[in-house]
Amino acid sequence: MEQHRTRPPQYRPRRGAPLPAQTGRAAADRVRRSAPPARRPAPRPAPARRRMPNPRLTGLGGGLFCGATMFALACLDQLLFGASLVVYGVLFLPVCALTALWVRRGDIVIAPVVVPIAFAFGLLPVADGGGGFGGELMGLVTALATQAGWLYGGTLVAGVITTVRKVRLMSRRAAQRRAAQGPRPKIRPRRRPA
Repeated sequence: MEQHRTRPPQYRPRRGAPLPAQTGRAAADRVRRSAPPARRPAPRPAPARRRMPNPRLTGLGGGLFCGATMFALACLDQLLFGASLVVYGVLFLPVCALTALWVRRGDIVIAPVVVPIAFAFGLLPVADGGGGFGGELMGLVTALATQAGWLYGGTLVAGVITTVRKVRLMSRRAAQRRAAQGPRPKIRPRRRPA
């Protein structure tokens, strides 16, 4: 006795099976609709590295960061150490380094400019001034004169870090240009006939 199929035949071609020869745009549309979408492999997770935070500040952002940090540290210095200018100067150096490291590449040269301005702005709470505006101004000028070593040192730190970053950036761009141009053919010098 013969057994008949109870299931209707499937009209979709199996994967990997050759398609019958069809012509025209309708056949191409049918193939596109019936083909499963290509799956891309899942991206590998980035390796977890412990690094220092690497924010990229604009020139204005670097100035605001440095100024606000120095003002906050000066207020903290006044509360904890009684407005010690030496503590303020020591705290100024890492702020200069962070400002020079965190300013983005396009605004690198701004770091040595904003650092002395932030130093002067931060001196307002710790400057030993008398009463009134004139006394505060004289206290600020005196503090700037007596703490010039810290000011120059912090500016030097920011300038050195900025210079190193700029030189590395220029050498990286030159290497990319050389790689884009491709290798140069070697030219051998001509030998003079004897």
